[in-house]
Amino acid sequence: MLYRTIPKTGDKLSILGFGCMRLPEKDGKIDEVRAMRQIRYAIDRGVNYIDTAWSYHMGESEPFLGRALSDGYREKARLATKLPSWLVHSREDMDRFLAAQLAKLQTDHIDYYLIHVLDNIEKLAYLETCGLTAFLDQAKEEGKIINAGFSFHGPTDDFAPIVDAYPWEFCQIQYNILDEQNQAGTKGLKYAAEKRLGVIIMEPLRGGNLTIPVPPAIGDIWDNAPVRRTPAEWALRWVWNHPEVTVVLSGMNREEDIEENLRTAHEAYAGSLSKGELVVINAVTETYRKLMKIGCTGCQYCMPCPSDVDIPLCFEVYNNKYMFKNPDSEMLYVIRVSGILTNGPEHFASQCTQCMECIEKCPQHLDIPTLLRTIADEMEGEGFEERKKIAADIFADQ
Repeated sequence: MLYRTIPKTGDKLSILGFGCMRLPEKDGKIDEVRAMRQIRYAIDRGVNYIDTAWSYHMGESEPFLGRALSDGYREKARLATKLPSWLVHSREDMDRFLAAQLAKLQTDHIDYYLIHVLDNIEKLAYLETCGLTAFLDQAKEEGKIINAGFSFHGPTDDFAPIVDAYPWEFCQIQYNILDEQNQAGTKGLKYAAEKRLGVIIMEPLRGGNLTIPVPPAIGDIWDNAPVRRTPAEWALRWVWNHPEVTVVLSGMNREEDIEENLRTAHEAYAGSLSKGELVVINAVTETYRKLMKIGCTGCQYCMPCPSDVDIPLCFEVYNNKYMFKNPDSEMLYVIRVSGILTNGPEHFASQCTQCMECIEKCPQHLDIPTLLRTIADEMEGEGFEERKKIAADIFADQ
């Protein structure tokens, strides 16, 4: 395992961090036996940065992690979690959330504590009126927080002022081969590094969209590259190639992915990609930009929808229609979104009532209602009811 250093503190972190937003599930809940085995396996092989949040897995990630890091594993890991900024309306709220998180995580301190979704100057100003600076200063003085940081999904111009607003030790940004100019982007990455902040990277695979399934046009480029690697390894190596990056988070929940990421994290030095390899990655990036219709990462922050639309799933199926040119995409949309496979309710795009709640929640700042209307027009047009009937008949005995 390779390690990189937080500039202000000298703390050495594994370049691969374990993200707990997409832990394996069973019957709609965290598969605790499997997830615990995965996390401990990763820690035993050198991963020392574990990331969670108040909201992950409907609030179950933190309590689970408290159990998973028992038996001596808490001492082996740097634990990161986040203050749910959207629920904060007073200094008392901040203290209350931190106390609850310490209890749920079964620890007396958080190694890396982030202000979650600190996306713009207006939100920072509001939190300051609630006593954010005093809260962080006191929590650090009391040893409840060791390092203070923030996660960011906002506009590029707001990133530097937030960096300058407090003596943060680190920040967390979205960064991948498709987001060099999006959100904080490369400009923000370099600015944070210049200010000696550790930089934690989220969504290096864009919610898994850069890995499986791979569109044929993308697969052709990877297959003809001078070096044989999986799409995930290419994408992760590209992020790690930047010396400003400290840790790359992976929401890995399959054993084979954990093994592959661990192997890559033993070799992915900064600046190790050749010019030829960077040309290949650039070709993949440009091809993806031509193919993808919606820049959704599948983070689920827009969920649950009051109208029961499965927004990320609708976006995924719609993107796949264009990336894979599948002539059966409308039928696949019905099968996957109708609830047939789960014996649950329907989650179609047309159920959107334009309530606009999702717009404020989306880290990518997508115009979700408008996009859902487009999907409904394209995927639920002529023959939609007939496709629903056919799908119901096919799965009637399942």
